[in-house]
Amino acid sequence: MLSIRPIPAFDDNYIWLLTEPPGRAAVAVDPGDADPVLEALSAAELTLTAVLVTHHHGDHVGGLEELADAWPGLRIYGPRDPRIRGLTDRVGEGDRVRPEGLQSRFQVLEVPGHTATHIAYLGEGVLFCGDTLFAGGCGRVFDGTFEQLSASLRRIAALDPQTLCYCAHEYTLANLGFARWVEPGNADLDSRERRDRATREARLPTVPSRLALELATNPFLRTAEPGVTAAAERFAGRPLVGHAEVFTALRRWKDSEYD
Repeated sequence: MLSIRPIPAFDDNYIWLLTEPPGRAAVAVDPGDADPVLEALSAAELTLTAVLVTHHHGDHVGGLEELADAWPGLRIYGPRDPRIRGLTDRVGEGDRVRPEGLQSRFQVLEVPGHTATHIAYLGEGVLFCGDTLFAGGCGRVFDGTFEQLSASLRRIAALDPQTLCYCAHEYTLANLGFARWVEPGNADLDSRERRDRATREARLPTVPSRLALELATNPFLRTAEPGVTAAAERFAGRPLVGHAEVFTALRRWKDSEYD
């Protein structure tokens, strides 16, 4: 059975370490820093056999060269983006990946928006979504477009609600603060915020989150809800039509007045 553990990195990143006990092989997801990965591998006496990369930002790929030096023959999967050096396997929509050392298989989904070439890995009831979807929020738009990110989030929203979403940052409480601006009367959001605040006070990660919970509390997945649309329209100062327009208003609102 697939086991997934977080490796904290930088101020608020999570690098995910995948194993299938009792085997000793391990797979890292988005290793922006090699040192904590090497420490975790050494402490658990594991061998790194593969890496999964979601996008080109330095806090997701910064450790690739050092890890490849430490583990010759390491397979490194990532998007077809020339900005990412050191990949051994460039993958895209429809590809299926079985990382070396594991039996688990993952489908590659192209989910652009945060970046133009962002991908995610779906399988075994889990989604490694990088910075596309956050617990309670979503990534900023950098070299993708608002329309792309809106479509990518709609695609994720259509997955099995029981899917566990493994994003790459501990931004949850801040994201839920903005969600309360959008939906102050959302009772599911109130209970989630209390629960996640207690989790952080216990120094535990709020990630992963189940997609069903995101659908109930994450405004960026709730663009069809009348209350969310109304809040976005108040910010925009005009009527909004369709998911993309509502999403764009929400994202611009958060960028300009909350973050």
